[in-house]
Amino acid sequence: MALSLTILGSNSALPTSDRYPTAQILNVSERFFLIDCGEGTQMQLRRNKVNFSKINHIFISHLHGDHVFGLIGLISTFGLLGRRKVLTIHAHQDLKVLLKPHLEYFVADLPYRIEFNDLTFDEPRVVYEDKKVMVESIPLSHRVPTCGFIFKEKPLQPNIQKQAIERFKLTVPEIVAIKNGEEFIGVDGLPVKRSELLHEPRKPLSYAFCSDTRYYRRIIPFITNVDLLYHEATFLHELKDLAKRTSHTTAKQAAIIAKDANIGKLILGHFSSRYKDKMPFLSEAKAVFDNVELVSDNQVYHLE
Repeated sequence: MALSLTILGSNSALPTSDRYPTAQILNVSERFFLIDCGEGTQMQLRRNKVNFSKINHIFISHLHGDHVFGLIGLISTFGLLGRRKVLTIHAHQDLKVLLKPHLEYFVADLPYRIEFNDLTFDEPRVVYEDKKVMVESIPLSHRVPTCGFIFKEKPLQPNIQKQAIERFKLTVPEIVAIKNGEEFIGVDGLPVKRSELLHEPRKPLSYAFCSDTRYYRRIIPFITNVDLLYHEATFLHELKDLAKRTSHTTAKQAAIIAKDANIGKLILGHFSSRYKDKMPFLSEAKAVFDNVELVSDNQVYHLE
């Protein structure tokens, strides 16, 4: 599976009997990224059978409690499980100040090291990168400094055709050169078409996480053409004034963002607890953008 997203929590500030506060686990090419860490996150990780030892990076969008209250418990559990690998937390610089007394009081003997990567909130910035994945932060507009995250697969290499190896008697260095884009010359002295040598790779996949934010069109150029977008939809549009006042988004506004950014699929979450019936969110969004779903806790999205 190239990319899969598991929703651990999908409610706004208050947890309910069937929805935890915001948290997600994203698997990109077997890199497991935890996005936000609301209260109950480690319980949800257990429930969804996520291997704790595979989580090496945690991305915190902003320092409101419903996005971070699960963090100290998870850090403690990592220690009790005997973790040795470094844990990197990408967050506002204040988080390490807020966590310091908790770490010193509750988990002073952690068997692993925590590193903090301070985020910036004014311009997009690459915050993590390896040979397969790049993660970029993008500025959002909320009551405190907030950013979203875009996770992108790096361009994939093509595969050499087995029949081409036999037909042209390709050596290993020639195969490597061809896969890296170099031209191959046949015995007749003419270049061989790529279509006769390679199976072209699929398009790299991408996921964007946008919570919490008011209706903020500045993000559109950054998220254009992503395959999957999670966008907060705290209120229905009839409460658009309240959404603006509290720096949140309506379902209709999130759908407009998805449509104008040419998103592949939109998923909505971070619902206000005032709404018992969530289906009006879906109806409101679908009137603008058809390929949309409402997330539920423990739901998994796969991108091939």
